[in-house]
Amino acid sequence: MTRVDFYLLPQDDAHARPLFACRLAEKAYQLGHRIYIHTESARQTRHLDELLWTYREDSFLPHGPLAPDLDPVPAILLGHAAEPEQNTDVLINLAAEVPLFFGRFERVAEIIDQQENCRREGRERYGFYRDRGYELQTHQL
Repeated sequence: MTRVDFYLLPQDDAHARPLFACRLAEKAYQLGHRIYIHTESARQTRHLDELLWTYREDSFLPHGPLAPDLDPVPAILLGHAAEPEQNTDVLINLAAEVPLFFGRFERVAEIIDQQENCRREGRERYGFYRDRGYELQTHQL
């Protein structure tokens, strides 16, 4: 069964979630996982694509936007409108809603900052997973 981790950030800065998503993707990649970062929009996907190139000077994370003709498929995929067909085992969700395909992943990471709308949406997603019996872990950062 899918394990869901909620990461509670102390910041209310809009940049905290994407930056933490990069750090989390890097850690998962170093552990040999294949990652899909689900974003809210095409704009957020583009922003995260750029951020993964620049968030740390000494880091390279093979990534790319979700597309049907990717060859080779990078270890980190980014997208907002569709389920990845490629084999991935970690989902980092930056969208307000739980993606319908979350259950195919071994792990799901939900990143919550201190902005009121993000906290409210995070509580709703927490209740969604809890009410369906998923194993939940909370990490206060």
